Amino acid sequence: MFLGVDGGGTKTAFCLVDRSGQVVARAQAASSYYFTHGIELVERVLREGVDTVCATAELSPADIEYAFFGLPGYGEAARDLPVLDATPRAVLGHDRYACDNDMVCGWAGSLGAADGINVISGTGSMTYGERQGRGVRIGGWSESFGDEGSAYWIAIRGLNAFSRMSDGRLPEGPLAGVFRSRLGLESDLDVIDVVHNRWQGDRGRIAALSRSVAEAAASGDETAAAILAEAGRELALLVEATRERLGFGPDETVPVSYSGGTFGAAPVLEAFTTGLRSRFAGYELRHPLYEPVVGAALYAAKLAGTPLDRPALDALRRASGSPASGEDEQ
Repeated sequence: MFLGVDGGGTKTAFCLVDRSGQVVARAQAASSYYFTHGIELVERVLREGVDTVCATAELSPADIEYAFFGLPGYGEAARDLPVLDATPRAVLGHDRYACDNDMVCGWAGSLGAADGINVISGTGSMTYGERQGRGVRIGGWSESFGDEGSAYWIAIRGLNAFSRMSDGRLPEGPLAGVFRSRLGLESDLDVIDVVHNRWQGDRGRIAALSRSVAEAAASGDETAAAILAEAGRELALLVEATRERLGFGPDETVPVSYSGGTFGAAPVLEAFTTGLRSRFAGYELRHPLYEPVVGAALYAAKLAGTPLDRPALDALRRASGSPASGEDEQ
């Protein structure tokens, strides 16, 4: 029995998978993104989720052969690593687990824990890839000065375009009307009140405005369409840097997949695909195989030295189907 845990900006998902590829139980708890609420949050969330998923499966944590915990923010504050690494021990009561950033869940799910690169674009953005047992992360430098191509990045550029349209510095397109309706603005300057005062600059609520940018692009707004296309190109750049860092040779095929809700916008995926092909002929773009939390369970099995065999992977694929484009990441 293998436990996968996929932390995110809005929720933490838990999944138990057995050796035959059956999903035995699932659970969901609150976000484990602790930078806002303190590191003590992590143990509370993990305990709630592990207790629930074990109760559903009528098992105890001792019955879990191995677990992988993908935690948001892991590795981004070195002083916190000893606490994060020790926290699952208090929850499971044993040491058969590993921790890393939740980006690993996206990679393991999208490629079935095989060598290659996964790019994540949800609230934030980054890539993670593995080759011959070596992993590399690129991006994920926070919304303040990174996360290019993410939902937050798209939303901020949409807000900027809205302000310029309101001033007359840009011709007004459908984006202006979409934002006025979405934010319930009585006057355009009320956007400042909504984002800074009512929302208090909340990262997730701002990122959700990326859907409004996509809606405007679908309505023919050229500025919104250009923002989405640039997002796709930025994500392709992340993949290219990851390929180079991993040392894939010029004649090697590099499997690439993707996860996160931003790819639900067709212009982003189209620009991303075009950007990949213009940079390296050996990229092989693959549709994600499993959702990130299932990927976490697969990675747990791999780390235990007993990866699921092909019949089990096929059974898991049939049971889980394609991951939803709106899966939360980061």
